[in-house]
Amino acid sequence: MIAWKIGGDQGEGIDSTGDIVIHVANRLGYYVYGYKSFSSRIKGGHTNYKVRIGVRPIRAATKRTDILVALNQETINLAAPELEGGVILADSAFQPTLPASANAQLLMLPMTQIAKESGSALMRNMVAAGASAALLGFSLEPFSDYVAKRFGSKGAAVVRSNQEALQKGYQAIAEQLSQVTRTFALESSRPADRLVLTGNDAVALGALAGGCRIMCGYPITPATDIMESLVKWFPKVGGAVVQMEDELGSITAAIGAGFAGARAMTATSGPGLSLMQEAIGLAAMTETPVVIVDTQRGGPSTGMPTKQEQSDLLALIHGGHGEASRIVITPSSVEESFEDGYEAFNLAEYFQTPVIIATDLSLSLWQQSVDRSRLAGPVPIDRGRVLPSVPAGAESGETFQRYAFTADGISPRTLPGTPGGQYLATGVEHSPSGKVSEDPANRERMMDKRLGKTAQIHRMRPGFLVQGPPDADIVLVGVGSTAAVNLEALPFLEEVGIRVSTGWFRTLAPFPAEQFAQAVARAQHILVVEQNATGQVAQLIKAEGLYDRRYGSLLKYDGVPFLPEDVAEYVQQLLSKVEVAP
Repeated sequence: MIAWKIGGDQGEGIDSTGDIVIHVANRLGYYVYGYKSFSSRIKGGHTNYKVRIGVRPIRAATKRTDILVALNQETINLAAPELEGGVILADSAFQPTLPASANAQLLMLPMTQIAKESGSALMRNMVAAGASAALLGFSLEPFSDYVAKRFGSKGAAVVRSNQEALQKGYQAIAEQLSQVTRTFALESSRPADRLVLTGNDAVALGALAGGCRIMCGYPITPATDIMESLVKWFPKVGGAVVQMEDELGSITAAIGAGFAGARAMTATSGPGLSLMQEAIGLAAMTETPVVIVDTQRGGPSTGMPTKQEQSDLLALIHGGHGEASRIVITPSSVEESFEDGYEAFNLAEYFQTPVIIATDLSLSLWQQSVDRSRLAGPVPIDRGRVLPSVPAGAESGETFQRYAFTADGISPRTLPGTPGGQYLATGVEHSPSGKVSEDPANRERMMDKRLGKTAQIHRMRPGFLVQGPPDADIVLVGVGSTAAVNLEALPFLEEVGIRVSTGWFRTLAPFPAEQFAQAVARAQHILVVEQNATGQVAQLIKAEGLYDRRYGSLLKYDGVPFLPEDVAEYVQQLLSKVEVAP
């Protein structure tokens, strides 16, 4: 497996270079994973793009870098500790130097000069891509083909210039390969039908497959890609994206569409979620289906819009005033993001309540290989208890009992225009007919009905999944992207003889207490890995009375994603302390 990385100033084409490498490697049959670090500004500030390439599935970034493409000295200084005998390919224009502690070979290439000779200094990133292809041992042809497809709409001249820059970069390094002290030959790849997707892509595809036809949203990092994807796809199926004036308009418009019978959604991040909380309560009170995607980022307030965090979890479950029913589901991979993208709508309509898909920045933005078969349809569609008509005289002249008390707490609903199905839907407490009621007995029954009905979800979908030996030395518990990091930490721990299982939550609310307790019952130690400062998942476990001496908590809240090496190192330290304890 090879880790390739490019770094420089934001706005210098770092993303496009990384995209070329990741997509070409995927087309060649390799598994890929791409991680970007960027600041919340359009131009300026350091940015980098790291791509892992291998012959097995890859779910997370890694500490090690094998090939570093440096477009400025800052990149070398920052990334040098990651290189363990690797190669730094640097633009000679900034007169690069190796830090004294660096363990790497420095190759200098006149990238800026070559780019100018090809037509523009802006094509320096194309020179870097061609040089990278040579170092990786790839043929230039697929890179050239990708550039033709990507820039074809800009005209033949632009395509030719970029292909020329690619070729010159490739040739310049090919001539120096005999001087490279380390080779980077990958194992042979096998042809495969894979896509390169982000979690945002997958959620949008899942929503599309699940029958969602209206998305009301307001742009916010890192959720905006969901809106932009659906803008491209919805016209093909008769759907629409409506950019609202703010997040309050977004959620209330989606609730209105759900009341009318459409499968509707919105997507946001922490600040937008805060604005939506009152309306989420409205959907719960009126028992109206709606789907909300929260792509978590660093908070509070504006916080760090482009950095990783998982600090909205308690707000997703308990946010807003009063006590309102809601379902919170948590995909941990691109494949699960697709599944939850359509299943959220089935759950919202079956339980007639808001459903929140909780992702995080790492899962929502970073690209990885996905087998196309994992996204194949058709997907199941469950509209829940929607009555096509109301039997005449069934209520002896009374209005339709929209909020009728039932054995499982789920009442039949009607859509506007249903004969005999008209009813009042209000955020004020109401009787079974929907009329305002402050009767204490009715209030208690209605609260129990709304809060109790979602408990059935654990019969419909997994709340917690685990893989590995049930009596493992340690179970690594994750949520969202930390689940993938835990999986990537396994080889490091197994190499030193530690028996490990990994588990991850698929549903956070209602909390799957019984499933979780059974899954970890025989584990010697349990480590909850999450990216927030207060251990929010651990708090949920403690609230169920399940937290005992076996538990530990590994937290990270500096905006940088966990690396598998971080988790493996912590586990070894933790277990070594336990072993020597009296």
